Amino acid sequence: MAGSTRYLRYIVFAFVALIVIFFISSSSSAVPGADHLQSATDLLKGQGSLWKGTGSTSPAADSAAAEKAASDLKIPPAHSEAAAATASQSNSSPNPYSSTPKVLSGKPASGARMNATFVTLARNSDVWEISRSIRQVEDRFNHNYNYDWVFLNDAEFDDTFKKVTTALTSGRTRYGKIDSEHWGFPDFIDQDKARKVREDMHERKIIYGDSISYRHMCRYESGFFFRHPIMLEYEWYWRVEPSIELFCDVAYDPFVFMAENKKKYSFVLSLYEYVETIPTLWDSVKGFMKQHPEHIVPDNAMEFLSDDGGNTYNHCHFWSNFEVGNLDWLRSKAYVDFFDHLDKDGGFFYERWGDAPVHSIAAGLLLNKSEIHFFNDIAYYHVPFTHCPTGEQTRLDLKCHCNPKDNFDWNGYSCTKRYFEMNKLPLPEGYEKEQ
Repeated sequence: MAGSTRYLRYIVFAFVALIVIFFISSSSSAVPGADHLQSATDLLKGQGSLWKGTGSTSPAADSAAAEKAASDLKIPPAHSEAAAATASQSNSSPNPYSSTPKVLSGKPASGARMNATFVTLARNSDVWEISRSIRQVEDRFNHNYNYDWVFLNDAEFDDTFKKVTTALTSGRTRYGKIDSEHWGFPDFIDQDKARKVREDMHERKIIYGDSISYRHMCRYESGFFFRHPIMLEYEWYWRVEPSIELFCDVAYDPFVFMAENKKKYSFVLSLYEYVETIPTLWDSVKGFMKQHPEHIVPDNAMEFLSDDGGNTYNHCHFWSNFEVGNLDWLRSKAYVDFFDHLDKDGGFFYERWGDAPVHSIAAGLLLNKSEIHFFNDIAYYHVPFTHCPTGEQTRLDLKCHCNPKDNFDWNGYSCTKRYFEMNKLPLPEGYEKEQ
């Protein structure tokens, strides 16, 4: 009897074990966390997704992104000595990190190149963010054109920054240090007054209101980057900042387009500036117009800047983190006089004047409005705004991957519609669907 009881107990234990194994195998096929996949997808689709530059607070995510970026830097070897020689000759660089031959992913475009460069203001800590921007620009445009890239910094660039950026570019990479005279407080600025302004803006929670380095950057971009010794060698520039995206192929050379069509300044996004950062900027501008009427050109873009013929500023500006422009214009007496007048008034430090309204107002007053161009077909993102080309066929032809619903152009806070109205241009077909 005792033996029968023992056998029965074994049978029961075996049965229970089979049931446990069955449930374990069934639950493992359900994929833990599957109910969160939809919310993750929604996050990535949003304007503020991690992919689009709002940043990650996860060290694991940052590590994975860094490992992927590092793997992207591997350069395929040239398939022959002739190919290596050709690549080395066409992509020579004055820095020691460009000696490795570069193999381009596509057939270079035909035609002459302009005397032009990409230009980026960055620090060594920006290396991985600017790497993403370089990859975007190279994949969508520059791998077929091989234009130079100039990097500027208020400190010396380190070896990591140089090696990484050189490996990613198809043209020459050049590295410049900013003169301390151009990145600091000029001697006419009252330091105590400037400090009190920063403290007040901090209390009022004005974006970058308490930042000294941001003010140095805005002043440098407004009045000095085009005067750097390296930049003096070029006639055209395309400004690129860290963590941007280009959503569409750029199927032609914007530098050639600008030159052939007599354009000197361009934009893809426009919006209203924060009123709290520029309370006296227009007063300074009016002082300049009164002092230098010879620089104010006929048929200018005042209509874009003011709703009352110049009495007040409506705060519209072109977003300068993207711009393709003419360096000779920025180095002209008209522009330098304009910058010097604003600089002496001290608003870069006594308020928080940005380079975007400074560039925009200068273009609006010192250029004929026909010399300012809107690149509808260059699709662009810089947190938090997107320019996605208006027009379905344009997006299809250029292999765009942006969502037209994210397009900021026809949003009420955008000024792009003013540009069309000023130039009496018809609005792009399909814009109504994006309002």
